[in-house]
Amino acid sequence: MADSKGVLVFADIVEGKLAGITTELLGCGRQLADGLGEDLSVALLGSGVKGLAEEAIAWGADKAYVVDDPLLQDYQAEAYLAAAQKVTEEISPKVILYGQTPVGRDLAPRLAFRLGTAVSTDCVELAIDPDTKLLLQTRSVYGGNARAVFTSDRMPQIVTVRSKSMSPLPKDDSRKGEVIEVAAGLDPSMIKAKFVQKVKEEVVGVKLEDAPVVIGGGRGMGAPEGFQQLEALARLFKGAVGSTRPAVDNGWIPSTTQVGLTGKIVTPDLYIAVALSGSSQHMAGCSGSKTIVAINKDPEANIFREADYGIVGDWKQALPAFTQKLKELLA
Repeated sequence: MADSKGVLVFADIVEGKLAGITTELLGCGRQLADGLGEDLSVALLGSGVKGLAEEAIAWGADKAYVVDDPLLQDYQAEAYLAAAQKVTEEISPKVILYGQTPVGRDLAPRLAFRLGTAVSTDCVELAIDPDTKLLLQTRSVYGGNARAVFTSDRMPQIVTVRSKSMSPLPKDDSRKGEVIEVAAGLDPSMIKAKFVQKVKEEVVGVKLEDAPVVIGGGRGMGAPEGFQQLEALARLFKGAVGSTRPAVDNGWIPSTTQVGLTGKIVTPDLYIAVALSGSSQHMAGCSGSKTIVAINKDPEANIFREADYGIVGDWKQALPAFTQKLKELLA
């Protein structure tokens, strides 16, 4: 795209609110835009979303482009792609940021194809090269065993960003910015799929992705009863229980608790890894935790290379003692 300039964030909107990933993208986008010395814009696509423009500006955007249309009430690839392309061609940004969410994973590659450019998915770190002013796009490779840095000289440079890998800036309600309304120009005939039903996952307690403390259990738990002990500990912490894929495959715990490359990404203040080996696939989902504590009877387990603190021993002995001590401290 000729005369490309600035950074554009496509907001994720869930139940009429800016999703957490959007504030993270705006925080990252603000730093990238400052590195380029250019503006940060946000695109709000949906129905009844104009009221979110000022909030997005408070989180760091200079300009908010609002595409408000009844046909954007629910995500439909064809309609959202047409709207995204229109906004992009009007702004002509150097960098486009999407979240690594169901919408972002679907829409970013489609938009890249339409614009004749490339896309890097599931990035965990972004920066501006001071010499070339190109976007340095860092993502995990080889099942999370290594990281690679990619660049592209095709504009716009499009990436999706892993949830919780970036930090939002403090919200500043005094920030001023420009709100620009963009006519979607959508035709109902372009929509090829029909939205039938939305099924909302029921969560008791704290959502795994939002929990400040996560207790993760692996194959070594041996049975569903082991996870009941983890749930008791998680309640003391006001946290949530996570798991590895083998534990899910064995039917010991629901798939919604799986942490890892093919599960959920968590970045709690404390991650307690119980009876799990610490495979690269699992660690890809929790390596961003501020502190990792491991309990495993195998002193050679990979988890001890990842953990800040470790207990070598049988979890059946270590965990009850740990839980009892925590109860005493809380009392």
